[in-house]
Formats: sequence, C-alpha cells, structure tokens
Amino acid sequence: MKPWKKGLALLLMGMSLLSLGCGNAQQSAAPKEKTLDEQVDDIVSSMTTTEKVGQMVMIGVQGTEVSDDSRYMLHQYHMGGVILFDRNMESAEQTQKLIADLQDNAEEKVPLFIGVDEEGGAVVRGKSFITPPESQQAIGRTGKIPAAEESARRTGEQLKKLGFNVNFAPVADVGNYERAFSADAKQAAKFVEAATQGYEEARMMYALKHFPGIGRGTVDSHQDISSITASKDELMEKDLVPFKTIIDERQPEDYFILVSHLKYPALDPDHPASLSKNIQTGLLRDELGYRGLIITDDVEMGALAKHYSFRELGVRAVEAGSDIVLVCHEYPHETDVYLGLLDAVNDGTIPMERIDESVHRIVKAKLLHRQS
Repeated sequence: MKPWKKGLALLLMGMSLLSLGCGNAQQSAAPKEKTLDEQVDDIVSSMTTTEKVGQMVMIGVQGTEVSDDSRYMLHQYHMGGVILFDRNMESAEQTQKLIADLQDNAEEKVPLFIGVDEEGGAVVRGKSFITPPESQQAIGRTGKIPAAEESARRTGEQLKKLGFNVNFAPVADVGNYERAFSADAKQAAKFVEAATQGYEEARMMYALKHFPGIGRGTVDSHQDISSITASKDELMEKDLVPFKTIIDERQPEDYFILVSHLKYPALDPDHPASLSKNIQTGLLRDELGYRGLIITDDVEMGALAKHYSFRELGVRAVEAGSDIVLVCHEYPHETDVYLGLLDAVNDGTIPMERIDESVHRIVKAKLLHRQS
C-alpha cells in the first residue's frame, strides 16, 4: 500500500477505535485533526532535497508498460508527475494498468500527477477508446457556451476512469484558429469558464494554456522561438482576459497555468515567458494574483532546446517562478533538468525556501485531488 494511502487508512482506523472507547469524553478526548495545510507542512518537512526536486519535474515515459528505465526515473529521481502520449496508450485496459503501475512504482509520500493532452480537434490521445472532443474552435462557433462545459465534463469523466488526474486543457488563448474558442476575448473567456466548470464537475485538474497567450503567434514553438509584439495594454485587454477571468473566480488548487515559450517584449525584452521572472512572478503572481501551480510547456521544444542546455533550463524556469518543469520525451533530457535543479539547490543558487514554496503548492493540490 502506498504511504499516502496508509496514512488515510490509519486515520480512519484511529477514528474507529475512538468510537469504541468507554464513552468518557473527559478522559479520552479525540486528538484534534490537523488542517490540510498542517498535513502538507508535515509531508514537505519529511521530504529529502532529492524528493522535493523530483516533485518539480514532470516527465514523459517510453512504452506501454512500466520498464526498467521508467522505474529508474521514478525511484532514483522521485519524479513527481508523468504525461502520457499515444506512444503509451493502446487500449483502455492497458492505459489504466500503466497508470496504476506508475503510481505503485512512484514510492512517494504523495501520488503522481498523471496528465494527458486531450484538448479536442487535432490535439487528442487514445482516439480508439477515448471519445475525441470537438475542437475548441468548433465548440466556440456554435455560440452555445454550455457545450464547452458538457464537453469538458464528458472528457474529464473518461480520463478519470482511466486514472488520469490532470488534463492539459482548455486552451485559454484568444485567436482565430482551431485550438481557441474565439478571437473575441470576452467570448473566449466565457467558453473557457464553462470548460473549467466541466472539469471541476468531473473532479479533474485542468491547465489553462498558453500563458500569457499565443493567439497572435506566427511561429510554432516546437520549431523555434518567436515574439508577440503587442503592447502590455493590448495583452491585458485581449490575450489575458480568459486567464484573468479564471484566476478571479476559481480556486487556485484546482488547476495549473501552463506558460508558453514565446517572447513578449512589452513584458520582458530578453526572455521567453517560460523563463521570465517578469511574466511568471511579476505579472502572473504579483499583478494578477495567481496562487496556483505554474508549469512550463515542454522544454524540449525547439523554442528553448535550440538556445539553452537542459541543465540550465530547469534552473531558469524555477528562478522565473515555475513550480513544475515539463520534459516530455527523452530520458537523458529529463535527467539533465533534474540534476541541474538539484545542483542549483545544493550550491545555493536556488534557496530551499523557494523549493519549499513550490513543493507546498504541489503537495496541497495532490492531497486535494488524490484518487479515492
């Protein structure tokens, strides 16, 4: 039994034993139950540095079952999350078993985040056994806002049954392309809001992407970096509207915000969003008031991988404000990101207080969303 499941079982056993006592409330008062934040503090303080750093990396694995390589990544580096792709998913039964085996092999104090990209349209996984959602653009063009809620709820319920606890959707970008609900900011925000409601009804964590918005982009981040030349006022009045709507209305523990690899010179002339303290900490945390989890887009994309080493990418992202660094494909790259972060913590480049800040957010979200 996993440690976090044992803890829950022991808590329930203790409550049962108390109920079988002699009834003398004055002599055998039940111990005060710890608050969620106190439970989180206990877990974080019990973690080693290597365990804490591992929580801040989410990786892709190869194959359709747990292998020696993927097991090593989980045991040696304590990776805190796994994202699955079609290369990992052959059938419902096989995917369900893979997810359960990954959780069993994690050997951590909290469960893994297990995520997938099930946006709709061209970006879907497991089409043979997961009903593919319509594209966000197709849903938006109906003008029926409840359709976004229904689609997200249906998708979330299917993913939940397989064992996923994170879907990297909805896209909160504003633009006239298949992945976005609308080129009108207010309309896009209404559909994004409805989608978040659907995921929450399914008890599925979700991820708004790609902050601060890639709807104006002209270059695929998988290939190389590009810039959004809009002014800050233009970004605030259009691109950021769906993100701000959700930040103002939803509980921060229920979702991620995924940051893009594009540059926004009006916000930071030197760094892409995923490596920008101005954007992640200054804008997203301080100005917009977001208190939830920040995750990078896949750092193996050409926009970053062509310009930085993997050893430095994780460090730069965490220094900017990221809680989790996403590395989707190659084990050597995932290892380099982890070891780069670990070295930076050990030599004091990243203070332990900064690591604890992220790990506290991660553990709290995991406790709130763990499978029953």
